[in-house]
Amino acid sequence: MRRLSTGAIGTVLLGLALVLLAAPAAPGASATSATPATPAAPAAPAQDDDGASAGRVDVIKVSGLLDPVLVDFVSRSIRRAEDTGVVALTLQVNSAGAVVSDAEVEALTEQMRDAAVPVAVWVGPSGSKALNEAAELVAAASDSGMAPGTRITGPGGDTLNDDEAVAEGVVDRAAPTIGLFNVDLEGFESNVVDGSDGRPTREPVTQTVFSQLPLGAQVMHTVASPPAAYLLFVIGMALILFEFFTAGVGVAGVVGAAFFVLGSYGLAVLPTNPVAIGLLVLSMFAFGVDIQTGVPRFWTAVGIVAYVIGTFTLYDGLSVSWITLGVSFAGMAVAMVAGMPAMVRTRFATPTIGREWMIGEVGEAVVDVDPDGTVRVRDALWRARVNRATPIDAGDPVKVVGIAGMILEVEPPEGAAKDYRDRSR
Repeated sequence: MRRLSTGAIGTVLLGLALVLLAAPAAPGASATSATPATPAAPAAPAQDDDGASAGRVDVIKVSGLLDPVLVDFVSRSIRRAEDTGVVALTLQVNSAGAVVSDAEVEALTEQMRDAAVPVAVWVGPSGSKALNEAAELVAAASDSGMAPGTRITGPGGDTLNDDEAVAEGVVDRAAPTIGLFNVDLEGFESNVVDGSDGRPTREPVTQTVFSQLPLGAQVMHTVASPPAAYLLFVIGMALILFEFFTAGVGVAGVVGAAFFVLGSYGLAVLPTNPVAIGLLVLSMFAFGVDIQTGVPRFWTAVGIVAYVIGTFTLYDGLSVSWITLGVSFAGMAVAMVAGMPAMVRTRFATPTIGREWMIGEVGEAVVDVDPDGTVRVRDALWRARVNRATPIDAGDPVKVVGIAGMILEVEPPEGAAKDYRDRSR
């Protein structure tokens, strides 16, 4: 069987990161176009002066778990709507609940009730939901509606569809689209005109302006979703571990560190189990023990068990999809059980790169080695450390005098500090 190369292992680990792009953290609402009966006005840039903002309805997307970023966005949008004097502010909701405290959710609902402008809520499009704490936003709205195929948590804790929610008075009315919902808001102006088929239709006069989280806030909101935070955290640790066993200094360590920081932020926002986080970290240490020997043994099994238990117990009351779990388990197994051990065995078993061959070789310092740095020996980059207190500047020649794991011990070919214990000197 052909052994995996270093580049192949890096590709496997970095490929896991691409899952984040394919598995959005906040499923939900995209801009909903109006039906022919009530064509939506085209989105226009937001205006800050009162005169330009009069006669418009602002629509903001509230998609995903209510985390600090999203709660702050809704709160700021309400204040902006009050300052600009819009006809109404509509929240387009698709959320399964909140990861902020009950006090923060209550403060937001109080702000909605006390706002100087009407704050309405529309649950849509089809397939969207307003569950748990998100249903409290609907209850606090001045006007509310649901699209067909949506769900909401009722007063008794049961999940209701749109027809049931209207029948029980949980929402005010059904509305297939955001355009049809807004056109019935108090203060929304429209004209009745003849349509292309000769039948009268309503043409909106009040302008509708859509907005969503800014790019930076959207990134942090996505990072704080359960699948994204989990994948970023474990892939970041795997890339950092991979970097420890490569000869040169590549992008894996930098990308891994960035992923680890972002994943740590996401886990800090979400309700997590500290013991589970500890098990995930322990699994990487266990994998590393056997990787350096090049043979998966006892510690690899310990790492797999810790990884699986840590994954399934990571979140308190939240879950990730089986697709995310499958990609995570499969990718980590390939990397830690087959790929990286094979890479280490290959690296020290080939005739071109071996421990005994490196001793006595002369190369060049790529960066300052004081006391650690990077050197080039026969066109291969290696981490290096001066074996005594003799710093080596970038560009100066170096001599390999020993190998400690994946790190070369080097010294200047001439003028190195002497060790009194070395009788040969």
